[in-house]
Amino acid sequence: MDVFEAIETRRAIKKFDSTYKMSNNDVQKLMEHVILAPTSYNQQNWRFVYVTDRDVKEKISVAARGQAQPKDGSLVVILCGDMNAWKTEPIRYWKNHPAEKQETVKAALERKYDGNPQNQRDEAVRSCGMAAQTIMLAARQMGLDSCPMVGFEYDELSELIKLPEDHLIVMMVVVGKRAEDAAVRGGQLPLDQVAFENSF
Repeated sequence: MDVFEAIETRRAIKKFDSTYKMSNNDVQKLMEHVILAPTSYNQQNWRFVYVTDRDVKEKISVAARGQAQPKDGSLVVILCGDMNAWKTEPIRYWKNHPAEKQETVKAALERKYDGNPQNQRDEAVRSCGMAAQTIMLAARQMGLDSCPMVGFEYDELSELIKLPEDHLIVMMVVVGKRAEDAAVRGGQLPLDQVAFENSF
């Protein structure tokens, strides 16, 4: 499957085959590719809790207001943002570059995020958004389907996964085999209503 086909065929699947189980190798392969998703300053501020255990997935379904996707899908990936990634050993993000570059990036991180929780939060959301799309496209490449989800009780899910205080849950993505095709697309706006060349 090429990238264009993956984009065209990716749909938010609501009904998964509950008997299908991804292999450990497939889960590992998917997660190894997710961490190649881009982040600002290469700070890699996403954190992933990936869930394969049936009992935990059922609890996630309860936190997701009774929606079946988490318990019926093979894998649930909860995408969280580490709000302090920018200051946690930041040199490691550029360890393959000269010391001068490392110090430049460290200073830039401090200027942007120190004392600015809104920037920290915004960056977590951006990073997790790009990672979520990476999960969904990688899943299609593997012949699998996915469903991005934000309809859940954040406090309940936070407690379930033991979310650290300086982290934020952004969303989750369920991966598995579809049991039923997605409904027809709701209605795609024409390109000329959403894309403008050079300016609005």
